[in-house]
Amino acid sequence: MSEAAFLDRVPFRFENVKSSDEGIDTEQFLEASKGVVMLFDELGSAAFSPVKSDITGNITKVYTKYNTDKQKFNTLEKIVLDEASSKDKTATQGLLWLKRGLEFCALAIIKNIQNVTEELSQSFTNAYNETLKQYHNFLIKPIFLLAMKACPTASVFYSKIGSSPTLKDELLVWAKALKAFTDRLDAFYKKGSYDKGL
Repeated sequence: MSEAAFLDRVPFRFENVKSSDEGIDTEQFLEASKGVVMLFDELGSAAFSPVKSDITGNITKVYTKYNTDKQKFNTLEKIVLDEASSKDKTATQGLLWLKRGLEFCALAIIKNIQNVTEELSQSFTNAYNETLKQYHNFLIKPIFLLAMKACPTASVFYSKIGSSPTLKDELLVWAKALKAFTDRLDAFYKKGSYDKGL
């Protein structure tokens, strides 16, 4: 088992990310998103490398924009609004794909914790079918499906990420907070048609 429980090692927890009418705190959200990459590390298979690489790359795209003016881009929504009238939509596209990848992970964890008899591979496959699959072409789908099959059993996974009797409850809070943010971003993108052509 890892030295400290998974949720004690994440850079920032989603349930602590601040949000307001202006939007979701950029830096806190991106730091919390790094925890999802760590979660894929805990799944312990090289098959998840493309997933981790995709999420990491999209975090970097959004961070690059944020670092140009941290005060101006203190919320994710401000970044998207700034790029709405620009030809360069790198951060908008990065955030869109980051949102999709995070939603996939959050949904898989929620499904698995709420259905105690379901194995991780099934939860991740079901979550993939509901989230990312529609955006992937015939070359990408097999890579993700291979990753789903490489999931450890649920008992091995949960024993690896912590030993607290409240672990699943805490992980569910974390995943639901993440899902609430991806739902909010999804509604924001759809309302402004910011995902058009991306």
